[in-house]
Amino acid sequence: MNAPFLLMHLLTYLFLVLIGLIIGSFLNVVISRYPRGESLLLPPSQCVQCNKVLQAYDLIPIFSFICLKGRCRHCGVTISWRYPLVEFLTALILINTYFYHGLSLLFFKYVFILCLLLVISFIDLNKGIIPNRLVLFLFLWSVAWQVFYPTISLAAAGIGLLAGGGLFYLIAVLSKGGMGGGDIKLMAVLGFAVGWPLVLILFLLSFLLGAAIGLALMLIGKKTRRDPLPFGPFLSLSFFISVIWGLQIWDWYMLYL
Repeated sequence: MNAPFLLMHLLTYLFLVLIGLIIGSFLNVVISRYPRGESLLLPPSQCVQCNKVLQAYDLIPIFSFICLKGRCRHCGVTISWRYPLVEFLTALILINTYFYHGLSLLFFKYVFILCLLLVISFIDLNKGIIPNRLVLFLFLWSVAWQVFYPTISLAAAGIGLLAGGGLFYLIAVLSKGGMGGGDIKLMAVLGFAVGWPLVLILFLLSFLLGAAIGLALMLIGKKTRRDPLPFGPFLSLSFFISVIWGLQIWDWYMLYL
């Protein structure tokens, strides 16, 4: 690679990081306000403790958090680590999606899905719910892509939806409520998005991740066997893995089956 090409490549990634941080800042607003039914635009951002309106220099993604040492400029209350984490993860979503898909239509498809899953995951972590409207929005987005720019057959998408939702519904019945309705709907929609056979990879990965994290939390005393464990984040991370390495995982599985 020549120097001008490398420079352009570097600037592209830098631009994506900056855009990702800005989008992540907005996603934080959605995570905070959407569950409460508040407007995403008004009122301006303010401290949750002292209600002082935050200025633009208090809202620079990640940078403001570091400069303020994670505390409100006015009252000194601790600012949640969620804010810089969401901003960082959003930037990571953009650069990772660009790395695998370039600036193609699939880039925009998956950036939107993954950003929406990031919102769903943190709402599930904070509130223990997966909002139906966000899942519906995700489904409509996936349907639109299936109609206008399909990457899998309609049959594969349909089987993914039925298999994903059906497996989770069966688990919910057998466990007598161990799996929530929001998890069932989200799994069905993600099954539609990845299709058959990747829905099986998505299913297995989510349970492996959930079991590993759940066991780790029990070992350090943060959870007991009876405590609920939000499953949205595991489904989201499993979807992320499935759309990138799912086919390789499936081929490896079939080779050594």
